[in-house]
Amino acid sequence: MKKYEWNTEKNALLLRERKISFERIVLAIEQGYVLDVVPHPNPDKYPHQKMFILEIEGYAYIVPFVEDDKKVFLKTAYKSRLATRTYLGT
Repeated sequence: MKKYEWNTEKNALLLRERKISFERIVLAIEQGYVLDVVPHPNPDKYPHQKMFILEIEGYAYIVPFVEDDKKVFLKTAYKSRLATRTYLGT
């Protein structure tokens, strides 16, 4: 199993501004709340990024990440109304 990593300053910012943490995101991944994994919509700018789409507390979150053989590096996280409608139908 790959290790999850992130920037601790970004984690503090997410907690403060968006009320979500990378620890909560990893918990959702490990508990099976992954709705989809998709390529980044801007591959020219982010060629190696993919995005988790996760269900957390009834809402879809987008979590961009980069992955190598040993780890998954989480970049950020944000709620998505469009993904919530698309994947959860609400």
